[in-house]
Amino acid sequence: MPTPYTDDVRLAHVLADDADSLTMDRFRARDLRVSKKPDSTEVTDADEAVEQAIRRTLGRSRSRDVVQGEEFGVSGTGVRRWIIDPIDGTRNYLRGVPVWATLIALVDDDEVVASCVSAPALGRRWWASKDGGAWTGKSIMSARQCRVSHVDKVTDASLSYSSIGGWEDIGKLEQFMALTRRVWRTRAYGDFWSYMLLAEGALDIAAEPELAVWDMAALDVIVREAGGLFGGLDGSSGPWAGNALATNGHLHEDAMAFLGHFPDRAAEPQRPSSTNVTELTSRRRPPEAD
Repeated sequence: MPTPYTDDVRLAHVLADDADSLTMDRFRARDLRVSKKPDSTEVTDADEAVEQAIRRTLGRSRSRDVVQGEEFGVSGTGVRRWIIDPIDGTRNYLRGVPVWATLIALVDDDEVVASCVSAPALGRRWWASKDGGAWTGKSIMSARQCRVSHVDKVTDASLSYSSIGGWEDIGKLEQFMALTRRVWRTRAYGDFWSYMLLAEGALDIAAEPELAVWDMAALDVIVREAGGLFGGLDGSSGPWAGNALATNGHLHEDAMAFLGHFPDRAAEPQRPSSTNVTELTSRRRPPEAD
């Protein structure tokens, strides 16, 4: 069923098709150029080429919209804003690991309303629009709907993350490790893939301690339209907190009890009161099923 953002989703697929062609052409290329950005993260010539191509197409098709990208900043003015991560998982990309994707999101009046996540080396793509559901497939014509899992106990939950170091940086390593000991299974699928697997119901909790908005915007609406919750560790919703916690919804309060932090008393009423970290960690964790 068409939504107000159906045409934007179709455009996002066009942008993703072009991005896939560029990224796959340079993936594992012997002459791939890699440089360091001021924040010491890597950028490849493919990252730059993809973002430039997307900006050109949006300049023609959505000239009144703002474009915000990881590599070239913000251009334009307006209420609607496209947020682009040309290659999420650049370090995987430059090492030849096939877990990377182009993330394309549309924000309208500070809400993510449409997105597309394309991972051509995995042969996978996901997309969603506000009130239009979340979908996966090789194209719009061959799509199946994404739905989060029904797991409602932490002891039955599968948790995914990218790395451990960042949790120590924000003073949450002990709490994060407590959660990993509590859940049924942990895997570091990493980056976009954790959240897409959550949207498909293949896992139940995904969290990261430090992320940029372009890392999260495209993931947000897909998780929400699949029936899950996506927000920050401060209890806020959306991709704006600088970190992320996504769940199937049933487990959000339990996960927040471990990982959530609240900077002031005004946020305190949002804190989950039904579950206590001490109580949760005192229960025996079931044996690893693998």
